[in-house]
Amino acid sequence: MAVLPGATLQEIPEIIGVGEIVGLAVAALVLVVTLGSVVAAGLPLLTALAGVGAGIGGAFALAHLFELNSLSVVLALMLGLAVGIDYALFIVNRQRWLILTRGLDAGEATGRAVGTAGSAVFFAGTTVVIALTALLVVGISLLTVMALIAAATVAIAVLVALTLLPALLGLVKERICSPRARARQAGHRDRSRNPARRWVGLVVRYRWAAVVLVTAVAALLALPLSSMRLGMPSAESYGSGTPQREGYDLVAEGFGEGFNGPLVVAARTAEPGTPIEPPALQELVADLSALDGVQSAMPAGLSQDGTIAVLQVVPTTGPTDEATEDLVAEIRDRSAQYGDDLGITLGVTGLTAIGIDMSQRLSEVLPIYLAVVLGLSLIVLLLVFRSILVPVKATLGFLLSILATFGATTAVFQWGWLNQVFGLDSTTVVMSVIPIIATGVLYGLAMDYQIFLVSSIRESHVHGHHGTDSVTDGFTQASRVVVAAAIIMTAVFGGFIFNADPMVKQVGFALAVGILIDAFLIRLTLVPAVMAMFGDRAWWLPAWLDRLLPDLDVEGDKLVQRLNGEHGDVPEAAEPPGREPASAPAG
Repeated sequence: MAVLPGATLQEIPEIIGVGEIVGLAVAALVLVVTLGSVVAAGLPLLTALAGVGAGIGGAFALAHLFELNSLSVVLALMLGLAVGIDYALFIVNRQRWLILTRGLDAGEATGRAVGTAGSAVFFAGTTVVIALTALLVVGISLLTVMALIAAATVAIAVLVALTLLPALLGLVKERICSPRARARQAGHRDRSRNPARRWVGLVVRYRWAAVVLVTAVAALLALPLSSMRLGMPSAESYGSGTPQREGYDLVAEGFGEGFNGPLVVAARTAEPGTPIEPPALQELVADLSALDGVQSAMPAGLSQDGTIAVLQVVPTTGPTDEATEDLVAEIRDRSAQYGDDLGITLGVTGLTAIGIDMSQRLSEVLPIYLAVVLGLSLIVLLLVFRSILVPVKATLGFLLSILATFGATTAVFQWGWLNQVFGLDSTTVVMSVIPIIATGVLYGLAMDYQIFLVSSIRESHVHGHHGTDSVTDGFTQASRVVVAAAIIMTAVFGGFIFNADPMVKQVGFALAVGILIDAFLIRLTLVPAVMAMFGDRAWWLPAWLDRLLPDLDVEGDKLVQRLNGEHGDVPEAAEPPGREPASAPAG
């Protein structure tokens, strides 16, 4: 298990507490409001828990093959619950719409829902898995284990949504739609009173102002990013009254901050096999003790052949202090000088130094990883939407949301803004794995919302709506389920903000805030505004490229057309697959 500098050694920390339970309760409430019945709302929760149980249970079963850390378990739990609930919601929502508006029986509606919305779920889940497995290129074992467990849990969530959920729908049958929902559908509510239609009408009307406002808000949130420092939170980051924090404070009070994260310096002779001379070792200890920022330096051990010595160097500053990072760099820089003067070379290790090294490594690979994710986004969306503008717009929107997420995380945890609201009473560095994790996870989830929302706008355009009409119609159809999915994910992730473990707290905050920013600012405001600005030109694609690209049919439109042709059903062209009509009941 991962151990923080200055923390007492511990087993698996508590990963399910009051906050997490409240998050699940909020998700359940949103499901009831969205789907209109306890029976319908219970299915996504049941399948999500089944998927998470299989994913995390499998991880523990295979833990003898790799080092399992608590953060990997927490991330898998977060993602498994969030995507498991959301993917089931998309399919159940589609099935109920087919029953209520097309008059299909539950069995036929289930088959069509899986064939249409299910294909979009499969594609959306694949993007999340790809984004997570891309973390393997970083080459850090902690991230590798974390990515593989989380990706496997998401893959299981997709499998459960496409297998177990249809089986449960078969057991529930017609009870999936309550009598109240059927009665409300018979009433055909006025579409003009739909909140989504009113919102998108406002965004379309003031589209230039909406683009400027969203960009300005995202840029403002991203400002703290310029001073973000990456590192591994120490025991000082725990809340007051916890054993970790009390132990840290006692050590700092009695011996100094540096005793919570001493450096381990390994010294060996420049010529292998030659013992270290005692005078040279004494001079090395004296020189290290005289360095600025060093409280004490002392020998801690000597190998049997006398060729390797271990020294303990105690800084005057804490494990996450910038001065400690500078001290590690200075000692390493002096290694060549000691080799010339004393015939001794140095290496610096220990939990504090390892945290510094990992942070530097992640800082170096973050721009590369971000470029890979953005490039992947362009390619994936080009294949899905067969447009030049839509992938560029979506990728730039994702870049805005991820930068704003990093800035907000820096402001809360490093600057201390509103930190007491989240149960914090101290500031700390941003955990070094946060940018990489947030980029990978939020990319996959942002593409989910992009696919479900913009595919609805595209289908509206294909089936006869033009200009801003296609934006208004498509947004009205799909936004309700996207809003519900975003609130559910935010609730699930947000529940982990109040976990006592500072690493879990930071991951929960970054993902919750990232979902809020991307879903409500970018997908539900910036996207329709930009689409309205370009109108039909948003779907332009060079003819030569159109011939080269495969037709993925993510929404399952071809399946619907084939079924309509075989069974003589009423054409569904006006209501594309995976979308919910504005007149559909809230129940």
